Amino acid sequence: MPIPDQTRDRWASRSEPDSGKGAIYWHILFGDNPAVRATAKEAQARLASFRDLHMTPGEWLHATALVAGTTDDISSEDLDLMLAEARQRLSRIKPISVTLSRVLYHPEAIMLGFTPQGALDPIHHAVRQATLTATGRTGSVTGPAGRWAPHMTISYSTGIQPMAPIAVALGHEVPRCAITVRAVSLVIQWGPERLWNWQPVGTANLGTALRPAEPSLFRPSVAVSLNYRTRRRTSLSRGSW
Repeated sequence: MPIPDQTRDRWASRSEPDSGKGAIYWHILFGDNPAVRATAKEAQARLASFRDLHMTPGEWLHATALVAGTTDDISSEDLDLMLAEARQRLSRIKPISVTLSRVLYHPEAIMLGFTPQGALDPIHHAVRQATLTATGRTGSVTGPAGRWAPHMTISYSTGIQPMAPIAVALGHEVPRCAITVRAVSLVIQWGPERLWNWQPVGTANLGTALRPAEPSLFRPSVAVSLNYRTRRRTSLSRGSW
């Protein structure tokens, strides 16, 4: 990916959803991985002197596997089925080892890429099929020609400035960080993206076969389920759903 001439505001032309509306994602979460957090923190420290950069919080470092939809068109029952289907598919896939090192520059974001290329594709395919089975829709991805290119964003741009000085400060690579991906999470992002109001709904583990007596349908905790339904009712009362 070539280095762009300048940054642009990621949210300048994006609509900001109401706090009662949620976007639903399949994310590979790294917030509980100390090595990934340290790698991101070091890279973000090199960017700290630049203006108009919104840093990803350490607890929500992630790679998006799929944009599944919104709470407008996916019900809590759909979420149950999506998780059950993803768990069945991912139980047959062993944990995947990848490395973070390459820096990727986009006008709206600065990211770290994964190697080897294509290693994480089985996760994307599994959650895409799980979403299709549960909702009748395949979800979407961001990237050229709709091709999934997994990455972990460390900073989003909120303004316009030359990219060259940023690239000089951060370089083309960070110290290699080896990761074993063992799970993917279903997450609801409530309201505007940059507020990081995330609600993890459940997790599908790789290489963990379901026991014969284990129910195939995932049931979220009472707190999560009630929170989801409460938000839907509140939003409906505002007329935004």
